[in-house]
Amino acid sequence: MTIDDGLTSELPKNIIIEKGAPLKNKGLTVITTHVNADYDALASLLAAQKIYPDSLIVFPVSREKSLRDFFIQTVVYLFNLADVEDIDIKKIKKLVLVDTRQPGRIGRLAEALENPGIEIHIYDHHPVMTGDIIGHREYSRNTGATITLLVNLLKEKKISLTPDESTVMCLGLFEDTGSFTFSSTTPADFKAAAWFLAKGADLNIISNMLSREMTPRQVSVLNDLIQEGREYNFNGVDVCISTISTDEYVPDMAFLVHKMVKMENINVIVAIAGMENTVYVVARSRIPEVDVSAIVKPLGGGGHTFAAAASVKNKPLAEVESSVIELLHKKIRSNRQARDLMSSPPIRIDADLTIKEAKNVLTRYNINALLVTDEFMGLYGFISRQVIEKATYHHLDEIPVIEYMTTEMATVGPEADLLEIQDKIFENNQRVLPVVENEEVIGVITRTDLLKAMVLSSRKNGELTKEPLLQTAGAKTRNITRFMNERLSNKILKILAIIRETSAETKMNSYVIGGFVRDLFLFRHNEDIDIVVEGEGIVFAKAFCNKIKGRVNTHEKFGTAVVIFQDGFKIDVASARLEYYKFPAALPTVEMSSVKLDLFRRDFTVNTLAIKLAGEDFGTLIDFFTAQKDIKEKAIRVLHNLSFVEDPTRVFRAIRFEQRFGFTIGKLTKKLIENSVKMDFFKRLSGRRVFAELKLILEEENPIPAIKRMNDFNLLVEIHEDIFLDKSLVESLEAVRKALSWFDLLFLENSYIKWIVYFMVLTRQSMENTLESVLKRFEIAPKYAKIILEERFSADKKLAWLVRSSNASNSTIYKSLSSFKTETILYMMAVGGNDSTRRMISKFITRLRYVKPQLRGNDLKKMGLQPGPKYKEILDAILMEKLNGNLSTLKQEIEYAKRYAK
Repeated sequence: MTIDDGLTSELPKNIIIEKGAPLKNKGLTVITTHVNADYDALASLLAAQKIYPDSLIVFPVSREKSLRDFFIQTVVYLFNLADVEDIDIKKIKKLVLVDTRQPGRIGRLAEALENPGIEIHIYDHHPVMTGDIIGHREYSRNTGATITLLVNLLKEKKISLTPDESTVMCLGLFEDTGSFTFSSTTPADFKAAAWFLAKGADLNIISNMLSREMTPRQVSVLNDLIQEGREYNFNGVDVCISTISTDEYVPDMAFLVHKMVKMENINVIVAIAGMENTVYVVARSRIPEVDVSAIVKPLGGGGHTFAAAASVKNKPLAEVESSVIELLHKKIRSNRQARDLMSSPPIRIDADLTIKEAKNVLTRYNINALLVTDEFMGLYGFISRQVIEKATYHHLDEIPVIEYMTTEMATVGPEADLLEIQDKIFENNQRVLPVVENEEVIGVITRTDLLKAMVLSSRKNGELTKEPLLQTAGAKTRNITRFMNERLSNKILKILAIIRETSAETKMNSYVIGGFVRDLFLFRHNEDIDIVVEGEGIVFAKAFCNKIKGRVNTHEKFGTAVVIFQDGFKIDVASARLEYYKFPAALPTVEMSSVKLDLFRRDFTVNTLAIKLAGEDFGTLIDFFTAQKDIKEKAIRVLHNLSFVEDPTRVFRAIRFEQRFGFTIGKLTKKLIENSVKMDFFKRLSGRRVFAELKLILEEENPIPAIKRMNDFNLLVEIHEDIFLDKSLVESLEAVRKALSWFDLLFLENSYIKWIVYFMVLTRQSMENTLESVLKRFEIAPKYAKIILEERFSADKKLAWLVRSSNASNSTIYKSLSSFKTETILYMMAVGGNDSTRRMISKFITRLRYVKPQLRGNDLKKMGLQPGPKYKEILDAILMEKLNGNLSTLKQEIEYAKRYAK
């Protein structure tokens, strides 16, 4: 189209001219800008008025108080103003837009866009966005302020400016460039400022306007903004969102947000303020990853990549906040992707390489982890330097890496952003992260690569002093004091409070750790308290003991102590320690360490939670090794690949915890268990250590699933190679469980030892000499060995007789069973041949064993009988008659005694 008004020669190269026939009109020309106009918009209105001298300025209804005051008190005379209500919008033939091109931001004047033959001129430094007004003449360029775009036109047309006009225009330039400190500032902005100064702009007025004092109400709103600020992370970028609400309109929201950004050193902020029936959204960004104009655009707003705003009418504050969060999720994309961070090509080894060969590769390339690949399966897993060095220490140099590599491994695609990379590495405790494209490994990202990227990000954002590496790579922490108060008894809470006092007095950090914390989150009752202190555990225990007036038993070698309360309650206290093993299956050697190293020596991740009990951090949950994640996923996982090499008894514990909690042993951990069985590390364990774990399994509420799981891993041979878990043995074990449950429901005073009953059934098929060797290897105490060996074989013989004696009298049943311990009788109940036999045993347990003669030795003496073996013979005879129902009263017993004595 043809450009009139003599401006053609003044248009820059990036002007956009709409095609079409020439527009010729002499109707009403209106200049306007966006609602909630700032000083740049004001300056551009004035400059446009100089370029279009016969125009009217329709200043949208603005509630920016500082602008309104500025108009009234100083420069209102400069503007040819008209009220939108006084204008016939249909008569507008030329609409000049400055500092905006969005139809939703020019109020009622947007109706003029439908006028036939209207001509639209646009002067705007904001980037073009979908839905923007298309002008017949557009003057657009990336500058710090729109007024800078208009300077060239003013200069080319040789339009003179008064000092007041220059001051107004220069004020807009200073404000929109942040006094030339914003990253959007260009050389053209500096040149424009120089021109305005040459025309008489007053810097004192500009300084006073920009450094205006806040009203008490604005101070209150700024405080609310700061207090309500919450940090979110969107795709690796931290964003502060502050949502407030006021009953009245408060001017200068953009100014208050700018103040908050400077005070709190915020990189990205979105302030959301509900005022009357409008929600105001003000966004600021100081990093290239976030274009805030793209965030507010869907809300009907606009602006720059670094500063934008929107006004949303007739929507609830919560709905707008939800929309903002959704937009941030969609729009923010980190420019730090996997392909930018990865090392390529990746260094890899074959699965059949030995530990020794893998170690040489690590040394040659000076790296800490290796990908393990297979010709047919592709990516197989990875193995770390730590695992290789431990394997070497245990003389496993010639073992293939496939036996100890980690197979449970996360991967990412080349487009993965920093947040996804961070989550995959730290959530999976993974030292190396493969980057995979089209099923091909194209690179790797190590922890070092990630941390370097985070350091650069922190430096770039000016936040290095916040120690982001320590916060990200260290433990996950949160305060759970309220949760503890809800879950724990007053007795336990009081004990923990005294431990806190002891920490203050001894100046040692203290933590409650292990199963107590684990069961707290599993909602299981557990008052078995283990305390770890970073310092001398025995010294701490003695100081604590003095407070409770209890006593303490110490173990100097391990730096541990048991504190015993007056009522017999006990807690264990230990120094934080690091254990290492001189050879597979050895007892640990102990050194002092921090709580993190102490937790690293634990068996499984679910047991590595700690709660700090010292100082202001009392009640802070500490999770170094993704324990919360594994508890949530119900997974049993070891902390490192040589865990079962160092201590094979952990295999039994893995099975016990898996079945007790209804968890599942992780794939890698399962593979490591199978490997430890194949390598036969259990043979190096003492029988006592194996039995200690077996005993704990048999003491579980229902040990049968754990026994089956042991059989899955071929671990029953660790009891004896003759034990075979067939259908018959499983049925016998189930019968034990039913018998014990039945006995427990009787609520009798007789106690029993559960593990003995199950152990007798497990070893029932063993010959006497075989069982004797098993008991000897396990170093089982003689009193228990007697039950398992002697009584059990006698019980089997007696059972065979009872099966054949279905009509046995009560006295016969009593004589058959009375010499056995409760455990043996329950064993017989479980493996009894038929229902008749079980009924006889049940009758003995519930009735016969409690039958006693009323007659006593003194009664026999009064009858003139001399004390001696005859007494027992007479009383036994009376008992037999009473069991068979022949005697019921004391008189009958006396008469029977007299007859028996003759």
